Amino acid sequence: MSANNDLIVHPRPSSIVASLYTLRDLNVDVAILHGPPGCSFKHARLLEEDQLHVLTSAMDESDFVFGGQGKLAATIDRAVELFSPKSIALVGTCTSMIIGEELKDSASTVSDDISVICVETHAGYANNTAGVMAVLEPAADLGLISNDELIRQRFLLKEATNIELRNGAASRGYLEPSRGDLKYKVAEHLIGLLKSGKKILGILNAKKETAYMFADEILALYETAEILGVSENIILMANADTSLGLPRVREHAKNIMAEFERRGVPIHEIIGGLDEYAITGDAVAALIGEKYSDFDAALIAGVPHALLMEPFAGMELISITNGPRQVAPIKEMGHDYVIVEIDLHPKTLGISSIVPSEFGDTLRAICADQMNQK
Repeated sequence: MSANNDLIVHPRPSSIVASLYTLRDLNVDVAILHGPPGCSFKHARLLEEDQLHVLTSAMDESDFVFGGQGKLAATIDRAVELFSPKSIALVGTCTSMIIGEELKDSASTVSDDISVICVETHAGYANNTAGVMAVLEPAADLGLISNDELIRQRFLLKEATNIELRNGAASRGYLEPSRGDLKYKVAEHLIGLLKSGKKILGILNAKKETAYMFADEILALYETAEILGVSENIILMANADTSLGLPRVREHAKNIMAEFERRGVPIHEIIGGLDEYAITGDAVAALIGEKYSDFDAALIAGVPHALLMEPFAGMELISITNGPRQVAPIKEMGHDYVIVEIDLHPKTLGISSIVPSEFGDTLRAICADQMNQK
């Protein structure tokens, strides 16, 4: 329930989809949704771009009444035939939960040389983080992650839920979607700050693979400052610790940090891992207090609403999100500008390098135009 006890009526992320993305982060080969063919269709299709084969047992009206174990068994056999997987996940849905299907019954028929994770989930949980734990707990039982990592993930998910209750999609009953401030207006303003010699923090606080685009905002800030001859006024922070997170998450961090280095962009401060976006606030606050309290502005890309406001007192805040329903809460926190990268998610699947962002390209283009006019 939301922080103000309203009934939340706007759409929110699904626990089933959260389970699928977590399976992807564990590098599982195949996920079989035991439910209707249309369940979680958009994300199931997108995840094929990210090396997770997603199949469905394609339950129909007859199976809703008489059960779908036969179809699930046939789908498992077909998955083995098609992909020769080392690991398979059987993922529950609302349908399989309601009719009481036992995923473990089908799992017992799979060859012993294939790891099988039974993910007992559905879309009826209040918070989609339940879908993540539905994967991680059986993964720990199978030895795919350590018990210490399970405890760490449980803590991170609790904090992520708390962030959404305070300042996110669960903070009120209805949030109207918005595209945020006009990117070219914000880009012009940011260039003006750079030209006037303002000291600016660039903070990447992104969630997992979304960092592939949010990192471009940080790149664009630094590149623009270099062109204007004021790069010494820029300090960059990133939650890109390469030693933290599930296997795919660590890989993303390594790719991003390697590209920063290759392009000559210095990350002055590491503030956590790509799965720690909900708890980086303390690290950022400490760094600002110790070193950067005299800065004039901050550009925050990813999950801006996870950072504490107090350390930024006196700074102008420009924030970038990919959630249209996140604009109003971030504005109400006190951020001066909020930008939305509306097409981020489909562009950050199946890749291993930083991809151009709309705001980053806008910033570069306006800077180039102004330099050419001299």
